[in-house]
Amino acid sequence: MATERKRPVISDGLPSQLPDIDPDETNEWVESLDQVIDSRDAKRARYVMLRLLERARERQVGVPPLTSTDYINTIPPEREPWFPGDEFVERRIRAYIRWNAAMLVHRAQRPEIGVGGHISTYASSASLYEVGMNHFFRGKDHPGGGDHIFFQGHASPGMYARAYLEGRLSTDQLDGFRQELSHPGGGLPSYPHPRLMPNFWEFPTVSMGLGPLNAIYQARFNRYLHNRGVKDTSQQHVWAFLGDGEMDEVESLGAIGLAAREELDNLTFVINCNLQRLDGPVRGNGKVIQELEAFFRGAGWNVIKVIWGREWDPLLAADTDGALVNLMNVTPDGDYQTYKGESGAYVREHFFGRDPRTRKMVEHMNDDEVWNLKRGGHDYRKLYAAYKAAMEHTGQPTVILAKTIKGWTLGSHFEARNATHQMKKLTLDDLKGFRDRLYLEISDKQLEENPYLPPYFHPGEGSDEMEYLRERRRELGGFLPSRRTTTIPLTIPPSDTFGGVKRGSGKQKVATTMAFVRLLKDIMKDKDFGARWVPIIPDEARTFGMDSLFPTRKIYSPHGQTYTSVDRELFLSYKEATNGQILHEGINEAGSTASFIAAGTSYATHGEPMIPLYIFYSMFGFQRTADELWAAADQMTRGFLLGATAGRTTLNGEGLQHEDGHSLLIAATNPAVVAYDPAFAFEIAHIIENGLHRMYGEKQENIFYYLTIYNEPILQPAEPAGVDVDGLLKGIYRYAPAPETSGPRAQLLASGTGMQWALKAQQLLAQDWGVAADVWSVTSWTELRRDAVAAEEHNLLHPGDQPRKPYIQTKLEGTEGPAIAVSDWMRAVPDLISRWVPNDYTSLGTDGFGMSDTRHALRRHFHVDAESVTVATLRQLALRGKVPSHVPAEAAKKYAIDDVNAAPVGETGGDS
Repeated sequence: MATERKRPVISDGLPSQLPDIDPDETNEWVESLDQVIDSRDAKRARYVMLRLLERARERQVGVPPLTSTDYINTIPPEREPWFPGDEFVERRIRAYIRWNAAMLVHRAQRPEIGVGGHISTYASSASLYEVGMNHFFRGKDHPGGGDHIFFQGHASPGMYARAYLEGRLSTDQLDGFRQELSHPGGGLPSYPHPRLMPNFWEFPTVSMGLGPLNAIYQARFNRYLHNRGVKDTSQQHVWAFLGDGEMDEVESLGAIGLAAREELDNLTFVINCNLQRLDGPVRGNGKVIQELEAFFRGAGWNVIKVIWGREWDPLLAADTDGALVNLMNVTPDGDYQTYKGESGAYVREHFFGRDPRTRKMVEHMNDDEVWNLKRGGHDYRKLYAAYKAAMEHTGQPTVILAKTIKGWTLGSHFEARNATHQMKKLTLDDLKGFRDRLYLEISDKQLEENPYLPPYFHPGEGSDEMEYLRERRRELGGFLPSRRTTTIPLTIPPSDTFGGVKRGSGKQKVATTMAFVRLLKDIMKDKDFGARWVPIIPDEARTFGMDSLFPTRKIYSPHGQTYTSVDRELFLSYKEATNGQILHEGINEAGSTASFIAAGTSYATHGEPMIPLYIFYSMFGFQRTADELWAAADQMTRGFLLGATAGRTTLNGEGLQHEDGHSLLIAATNPAVVAYDPAFAFEIAHIIENGLHRMYGEKQENIFYYLTIYNEPILQPAEPAGVDVDGLLKGIYRYAPAPETSGPRAQLLASGTGMQWALKAQQLLAQDWGVAADVWSVTSWTELRRDAVAAEEHNLLHPGDQPRKPYIQTKLEGTEGPAIAVSDWMRAVPDLISRWVPNDYTSLGTDGFGMSDTRHALRRHFHVDAESVTVATLRQLALRGKVPSHVPAEAAKKYAIDDVNAAPVGETGGDS
């Protein structure tokens, strides 16, 4: 007898190497499984195994989870809870909102307007929202504080349509959709924009991928506030409504591990799986719901699939041999999309007809009945069961994968069509068909009078629907979406609190990064005010000196510190605590920015003003997360961003990817960002104090501050007597007047570490060439530009008034000689103000890519060092006949500015 060849056993994560302590018992279980397979079939054996795995999970037996299950609903009909609402009334309310949402966009396409909009996203997701609005979403008046809901951006017409029924928006406002300036009385923004509707929208979500990311960190920040004892957030839930196409964004899935790791059971994702992107299927050849299930299960989430409506329940119950489930499992999304673009007869033939057993299952059904086999995302009972299960689940975040049809109920021209996303208008026949499908009391005459302006529908005050709608929202705590801001001024510490770093560093060399950390520690000593700070660090605490906060402030962890720290003997050891104050995010700038947003908007989302302080490698702030910071501006975030180790030549050893010479330019594009490039510690003190008053004082502004700070140690000067604080805050003041000399004059404008080169150039110009140069500290090129642009705008609108002068012009008026600007940034940064400088103006900068070398070599290479500034100044003076024409060339030769090896060795210290 031939020996049977054994197949290799693949453990698939099972503990195959563990010893078998009872082989006889093990064999009994294996034989039982074999018996089920032999006497029944593989399908029955599979079912038994799945039930055993489910039971093992319930009993907390550590068996690796399945990452993918059958393409059917997670919650079977027998486990669905009783639906507590009035099904008929809720269906009518949904119909009204569906109609009004579509009409809002359709009417916006009337002649001479044509501003666009999206009809189909809300059409597919109306039931997803309405089940929540009527049964789950808690408003701001709820005793527990209310939920935080991230509405899908393209579904905004549905939220406006509901607010219209609630009496919060008028028909005139609906007709102002996407016409915020031109529509009489104002209009409505296209998407959820809190800055544009500050009492309505709470979270901006239409930059795809940022909604899921920010929702995770909002839920995490809610727990942070609770664990620190700032606010009881135990009854507040975060809901994020997302699209299946949106989940392809890296940010959408990038943080789901954090949500599972920190057991954020206060978070639910609802993913509208209508199987379509903007231009086609999300996964034509695959199954996006199965793919997402695997991602989320693998990451540790609770996954609930809502794929089929109740009409499928009898068919699935009759599927004793698994033929129907098999068809569901193997049919790709591209075919599912096509089925809903065709007819019942097509579905009978091309779906059920592929297997004689499934064909027979629908023999008793006519084509209309086959066509009316709905998808689960349109069935409020299935959705209610899923939402209730999500709310009751503990220990994990939940994702609900709801299968829908894009453009559902809008008619055959819209439903499941690839072009649906771009379609804005309905034909007269579409309007009539849509009305009939929703059973609305709108006459043909009303639609025919002006097909561009079909009427909105309201059932009338006192109707059963309106009473029901309002009663449900009263019970749940008020209307949504809603944003509330109660101004709570913080008691800013007195000015002398900021005085420590103003005294300078004496004989010790200190980088502005270290000076800032010293200032922060002084400010945080105030018990009440200090507790408001939220330090956010993306795994560079020791580089920035922020590890000095570890022993006292501790690092936030919902689980505390359950391990023995390897550096426990160090004074500045790594210490985690459930009530820790520091958010140490790891190598994760996107997550850090999301935390910055959650903390910086806490004054609105929680009525608790918190002060986020996000410190990061300069290059990986605005370059890496500019889109998130734009969303931060939209959400009216307040707080401080610190671009540490700034400058293209200051972080000298790190090379092209780390050396930042352009973030200030990117920051200048964000209207909410107040950006500074301070040179000295005392400047930082004034800027921080001013920022606290502007953002957290009596008159609070919706801005956030961005400061670039450097890792190059210098002797920090004491604050000069009588320093021009007003100029310092507005962007420019004269720091070092020119030495007394009768020679030609010049003006040197410098920021950040560039101030050191300008001061040395001032000496060289005086000693070697007899030139008197004033040195100006430009603390903010951006603020100077904004002031100048505002002055020009004022003059344009008031041509008959006395012209307003830009601040930069008033400061430099009357000064002599050319102005030479220098910084560790590309020339476009100082060039922001070039148009308004009254002197002849030229700039030096670090254009191009960074490279690894010594600071002095790099600065000579980019021609921003003191010697290069000197030659540039002399050249400008020679062009104006203030010095002999041969002097610039003589200076260039004297200093050998074309030779990087001739550059004098400067400061080489500083952490990187």
